[in-house]
Amino acid sequence: MFSNPIASYRQIDIESDIRGADPHRLIVLLFDGAESALQQALIRLEANDIAGKSESLLKAIDIILTGLSASLNIEEGGDLAQNLKALYDYMVSRLIHANLRKDPAAIREVQGLLGEISGAWREMGQNLREGRVQNT
Repeated sequence: MFSNPIASYRQIDIESDIRGADPHRLIVLLFDGAESALQQALIRLEANDIAGKSESLLKAIDIILTGLSASLNIEEGGDLAQNLKALYDYMVSRLIHANLRKDPAAIREVQGLLGEISGAWREMGQNLREGRVQNT
């Protein structure tokens, strides 16, 4: 029943974090998941674990497409949302390339791009939290 209690605990912890998260936190969790998957892809590529590399890259692609890109509000987000959508599409194309060509440079490129967006998103959240504290 409990073949791996540590993995089970981590899964419960992740699910609890998701259930109690506000929309900003959910996006942070998506960034975390994509960044983790990309790191795993590099590790698996280095170990010549081609199936594992592909699995990790497909996970990152799924998070970018069905999580980050799908959460954009193109109608109300204007140019920023459109530019982010184009950037997410570019990232996906680079990850497909990385998967087919076993190209660690393409994975690192996406890590850098994702890291910049993630950093800005986290900073925005911090500024919002500080603004709420100052206004109370």
